[in-house]
Amino acid sequence: MEKKIRVGILAATGAVGQRFVEHLVDHPWFEIAVVTGSERTAGQPYGANVNWLLEGDPPEKIAKLIVQPTEPNLDVEVLFSALPTDEARDLEPKFAAAGYKVLTNASPYRMDPYVPLLIPEVNPDHSALIPHQQEAYGWKGFIVANANCSTTSIVLPLKILQEAYGLQSAVVVTMQAISGAGYPGVASLDIMDNIIPHIGGEDGKLESEPRKLCGTYLEEGRIEPADFVVSAHANRVPVIDGHLGSVSVKLGRPATAAEAIELFKTWRPPQICDSLPTMPHPVLIYRPEEDRPQPRLDRNSGSGLAWTVGKVRECPVNDLRFLAIAHNTLRGAASGSVLNAELLTLQGYIA
Repeated sequence: MEKKIRVGILAATGAVGQRFVEHLVDHPWFEIAVVTGSERTAGQPYGANVNWLLEGDPPEKIAKLIVQPTEPNLDVEVLFSALPTDEARDLEPKFAAAGYKVLTNASPYRMDPYVPLLIPEVNPDHSALIPHQQEAYGWKGFIVANANCSTTSIVLPLKILQEAYGLQSAVVVTMQAISGAGYPGVASLDIMDNIIPHIGGEDGKLESEPRKLCGTYLEEGRIEPADFVVSAHANRVPVIDGHLGSVSVKLGRPATAAEAIELFKTWRPPQICDSLPTMPHPVLIYRPEEDRPQPRLDRNSGSGLAWTVGKVRECPVNDLRFLAIAHNTLRGAASGSVLNAELLTLQGYIA
């Protein structure tokens, strides 16, 4: 790409916003030109007031940027949104209406029928919803969402099994890292030496989002959800990063564990993914060890962008069971949105 595309980061001072900074600062296609923040930080250099939660210090060239108010008068066309849920619900449509192309990590519009819920390896064709979204809402720009971080951790192996054998149902138990709660997150006296068997809204997201992600795009501009059902229970565990999912599936036609393992080992993503500059290779890693995957050992595979699957076995209740993990603040958050932007650039939705 001869000239980089100027982009902005909404809510750049928060934990997810910092991940956007980290992933975009040296990106080959995108250049951070704008960062926004709260009234407390607006008008000041980014580095002066950000509570930097990652290793080292804020990148020098970003630290010098003046934080802008989060208003639709920014001198870029592409925005990565790390806005909190309530602010995203109010502000993201205003940006889309004003012509901005919004790649959001927030949840309010994931299940909107006209908003692509996008993971390049799972459903790159769902971006075809964008023109229908613009027509339906009268927007000059658009919103594209990435999936919830816990959904992300388990949906790729589900999609692979669905395509190969069909899928009737899945029972999912997640063990989710504390970074998924944002900063400062869960109080230490609540999570240390403990597991919290409730994360508000997570069960519902795990039960609905995979059906949209694995659904079929129809030419009239809608997604027909996949016809499998999911039963989910989300748990918060004392791990810093990496959401681990334990999954049991009922297939459309029988398959042995050995066949599923070979499928995971030989699976390749859609061809367009080969051209995305930050796409990991391989994107799915199968671990044969009895005690893998583990958050500490596997969350950073593929620079935190790959899935790791292991412990594929026959299930005495359903057909197969397995474990899957992805890095929740990278693949399941900021980096997932960046990969979506790369896909949309190749597809022509971002110029």
